Amino acid sequence: MTVQQTKALPEDVANALLVGRVWRPAPVNGPAVVAVRGGRVIDITRHAPTVSDLFERDDAVAVARSAPGDDLGDLAELVAASEKNPGPGALRLLAPCDLQAIKAAGVTFAVSLLERVIEEQAKGDPARAEELRQTLQASIGTNLRDMKPGSDEALRLKDELIERGLWSQYMEVGIGPYAEVFTKSQPMSAVGHGFDVGLHPVSNWNNPEPEIVLAVNSRGTVLGATLGNDVNLRDIEGRSALLLGKAKDNNGSCAIGPFIRLFDNGFTMDTLRQAEVRMLIEGVDDGFTLEGTSQMREISRDPLDLVAQTCGAHHQYPDGFMLFLGTMFSPIKDRDAAGGGFTHHAGDRVSISTPTLGTLVNTVQRSDEIEPWTFGVRALYKSLAQRGIHQEN
Repeated sequence: MTVQQTKALPEDVANALLVGRVWRPAPVNGPAVVAVRGGRVIDITRHAPTVSDLFERDDAVAVARSAPGDDLGDLAELVAASEKNPGPGALRLLAPCDLQAIKAAGVTFAVSLLERVIEEQAKGDPARAEELRQTLQASIGTNLRDMKPGSDEALRLKDELIERGLWSQYMEVGIGPYAEVFTKSQPMSAVGHGFDVGLHPVSNWNNPEPEIVLAVNSRGTVLGATLGNDVNLRDIEGRSALLLGKAKDNNGSCAIGPFIRLFDNGFTMDTLRQAEVRMLIEGVDDGFTLEGTSQMREISRDPLDLVAQTCGAHHQYPDGFMLFLGTMFSPIKDRDAAGGGFTHHAGDRVSISTPTLGTLVNTVQRSDEIEPWTFGVRALYKSLAQRGIHQEN
């Protein structure tokens, strides 16, 4: 397989500046920070022990482009091996972030706003979703798509919906002045390309959420972007918004990758603002397929506004953060029964893609049955110390 044949990589991979993390087997037995150059994977850990350290450097782009390091092999072969989920101990891709906080913005598209309101009113019961969807669409209309959150028009709609008894906490963050930004997962807990993603075993109504994820350093500077799957449990959050942590943060519930693409003259924030994110779900037990797209130009809040609402004088992130930007993709296609909508089956293959970032592929399983998360921050620093790798600054 050549780099050009690997769909996991950007279409213009020869021009893309990609950084990430891989697991190096014995005798290293630990994660390495890598850069992609000329179809090869180069270990730059001795110049940046963590991706967080790399992004704090003023010369991060120069380090990624030219810092010397071990050649770990062919890029296409590494990606292909990772997609087979080789298990612990093998050379494979990891999530391309490490010490960063993992945050997510919710309800940033009109379609997802409507679906969150449906979940809330259905109280986690998927059988009621279709009836509620029709009622709410008739009551609220389709004007949410073009409405600027926090605007006078949005405030007038809020007053009207309150009078009609249709106001919701999700409407507040969807069209109000303040974005919903929550903690999706813990540092070091995200899984990468090819890994299993996990569903909490109590959930019977769930879905993937394909999103673009920004990589932001401690100064609030966005250095690049990658793809992510914000695995979502609709029945759990639908019972109560206070169950958001249970619905969002579980073993394997956050997938990020394959690589972070750094900004340069050919890849900028404007590239992301016009991106189309595609989703493909393939069921292995029933042959079910579902495709969808999310148009970033329809996002209700600019990505930089979401960054500013996440960090600043009111909140600092000394190790940086990853920020999921939200999705307009909310699958409603019936799968198991008419009117029952979509939910995952074990073994579903989920592919999230956009041409400039490549494709993130994961397989859906139960969170209590997949590989447990055991390698955290303490294990990372023990591994670096054993290799004699220390932070330069």
